[in-house]
Amino acid sequence: MIEIAGIGELRAWRRAQREQGRRVALVPTMGALHEGHLALVDAARAAADAVVMSVFVNPLQFGPDEDLAKYPRNLARDRALARERGVELLFVPEVGVMYPEGAEVRVVPGETASRWEGAVRPGHFSGVLTVVAKLFHLVEPEVAVFGQKDIQQVVLVKQMVTDLNWPIRLDAVPTVRELDGLALSSRNVYLTPENRTDALGLSRALLAAARAYDAGERRASALVANMQRELTVREGVQVDYIAVVEPERMLPVEVAAPGTIVAIAARVGNTRLIDNVILGEP
Repeated sequence: MIEIAGIGELRAWRRAQREQGRRVALVPTMGALHEGHLALVDAARAAADAVVMSVFVNPLQFGPDEDLAKYPRNLARDRALARERGVELLFVPEVGVMYPEGAEVRVVPGETASRWEGAVRPGHFSGVLTVVAKLFHLVEPEVAVFGQKDIQQVVLVKQMVTDLNWPIRLDAVPTVRELDGLALSSRNVYLTPENRTDALGLSRALLAAARAYDAGERRASALVANMQRELTVREGVQVDYIAVVEPERMLPVEVAAPGTIVAIAARVGNTRLIDNVILGEP
């Protein structure tokens, strides 16, 4: 595995791959890798000849009261896991490389970014799309792989790829979970044992909605009611939102159909978690 921190080296490597006719897949991350990230690498390896993983904690997507300073970082561990899983190039730029002094241009998304996560975290998706756009320009991947857990991010990146005419295939990989159903997240390290028990409420609420849908329930209000019944027994869960939405613009729906997204965000102790299911999928 090659490790690169500079843009010039990255572009030279990319030119060499192009000259050799090799397809490149990109897996953008903020590090603190877990099996969910490594599942993205597996999908990327299946889709391309070489996998680039970026490890960059992007300051633009953190609000002033969020956890940028304490976000988990362990580059040595990330490096070892990426190498073992088959990453060919690890891109680990410093903040000054990605955002040199005086840089001021940002990607400004549309209405889809103002809903749900965007309403709770103003400016978050502008930061996400800005860094993803920069990575797309630098790596020039044929394929980019993201995780379904960050479903609104996936929807917005797809829209950006379409609107800006990038010749990039976007693959979304299903959420990887612990055996008890908890969605893997770098922020799970913040959870106390009691928090972790409460955090299971998110996945169990989503499972309740999915089971109701599979049993024939299509009313969004009833699906939400199933989730709320599960969540009422979790005193440590403070729900930010429950969304039953269509998959293109994440607009609310009254009647669910195959492909409808059910998403939840909640605070468990001092940790904010998100999760979702796509109805009608196995």
